[in-house]
Amino acid sequence: MFYKFAKLVVWIVFKFLFQIKIIGKKNVPKSGPTIICSNHISNFDPPVVGITCPRDIRFMAKEELFEKKGIGLLLRNLQAFPVKRGMRDRNALRKGLELLESGGTLGLFPEGTRSKDGNLKEGLAGAGFFAMRSNAQVIPCAIIGSYNFFKPLYVIYGKPIDFQSLKGDKQNARMVTDEIMENIQSLLDENKK
Repeated sequence: MFYKFAKLVVWIVFKFLFQIKIIGKKNVPKSGPTIICSNHISNFDPPVVGITCPRDIRFMAKEELFEKKGIGLLLRNLQAFPVKRGMRDRNALRKGLELLESGGTLGLFPEGTRSKDGNLKEGLAGAGFFAMRSNAQVIPCAIIGSYNFFKPLYVIYGKPIDFQSLKGDKQNARMVTDEIMENIQSLLDENKK
């Protein structure tokens, strides 16, 4: 219940402040395991993706955020789970796979951190790992805008990426992540404002 309430409140505030425009919402599957992979330009990105996606999303967030009392409690109530950055976090990988196995939606920012200049950076292999180890549909997402008050902010959901041929070729997680990042870059290039 808290997630739904928070989503409604944040939607009302952010829709007014940032003039959010959503494109391609129909590309997000109504059910089944799904991974939303977005570029990362601001601390506001997780709530913006969370309120614009038609499904409830569970995000991985850096472990340090959970150590802060207020933010940590909020993240737990929003069903986020921690990941240790800079190392292979088996617990976070297991939680992500369990979520996808149960048909849930996992939200990832494959760059691992915010881009300081707004340009898409290289993605980390974790996104490819989840794509290859699950039957999830992977939806690329692009956030375009500067988070300036009362200026349009665009959230674009692309079509699902087909990895079936890559699974047959036993591609590694790094190559799959590269494919995801190329799809996000295409959305950014095609929708420049």
